[in-house]
Amino acid sequence: MKQLFMAGALLLSLAASAQDGEKKNLVKVNMLSPLVRTGSFFYERKVSSNSSLQLGVFYTGSKFDELKLRGFGITPEFRYYASEKGAMQGFYLGPFLRYQHYELTELNNKGKLNTFGGGLLIGKQWIFSKGISLDIFAGPAYNSGTVKVTTGTDNFDLPGGVNGFGVRAGLTVGIAF
Repeated sequence: MKQLFMAGALLLSLAASAQDGEKKNLVKVNMLSPLVRTGSFFYERKVSSNSSLQLGVFYTGSKFDELKLRGFGITPEFRYYASEKGAMQGFYLGPFLRYQHYELTELNNKGKLNTFGGGLLIGKQWIFSKGISLDIFAGPAYNSGTVKVTTGTDNFDLPGGVNGFGVRAGLTVGIAF
């Protein structure tokens, strides 16, 4: 988790070197991710006057009761901004896809899980005068996959956001350039 906070501090320190003028790029870190022992980072690029594309990546070492998850995910997302300020500022809708790969450990059982899914976010993003961004979002998600058991039995108690219905939410801080 120290690496996550160091990366966030580095992003904020780079704000001073961000160029003036139209900002078409954002690099962000999800500040809520450490609550579930995860590092989550995003790159967003403006592609038109009211839309952008975002790519998110995360790595986790989470634990839910006896279940330990270690793995990563990749989340491509399209964002449509409905505000007068245009792309990368204001309210948006964000349909997304997600691929996740986990190594699972629960009691004497071990396995691997690959999921594919998607969902729809509603959010609001601000870019302040110094290029610092703040983004808050939430929405439903669904992921589907199968467990390949490597040791023991297939009795993993998987949380809904990992395999099934869940909620994707976040609060990111970043730098626009």
